[in-house]
Amino acid sequence: QVQLVESGGGLVQAGDSLRLSCAASGGTFSVYNMGWFRQAPGKEREFVAAISWSGGRTYYADSVKGRFTISRDNAKNTLYLQMNSLKPEDTAVYYCAARRGIVDATTTTYDYWGQGTQVTVSS
Repeated sequence: QVQLVESGGGLVQAGDSLRLSCAASGGTFSVYNMGWFRQAPGKEREFVAAISWSGGRTYYADSVKGRFTISRDNAKNTLYLQMNSLKPEDTAVYYCAARRGIVDATTTTYDYWGQGTQVTVSS
């Protein structure tokens, strides 16, 4: 059983940056492919970014490509999402997720999910 805890969310202004972290415990982090998702009020959860277990492959939603960067530190059991040039439409609860199987930009079924961290971007 893998536990995932997100942190780093907050209230920022448009154009600012934030770095989200996802700390994993209870399992071997380095064997899991990881993803970030977000859910805005009244909307369905959507894919943001994913990364392979080694960090060698990354995938992004078109809406964040060029602004967000997903990375991981397997020695620290931590996943990151660097978010730059934030926009009001990035406002959402951000979730990290872990999956043993292959992931890409279309994968939505993950094995474990965190509780989420709120990101609010004011205009």
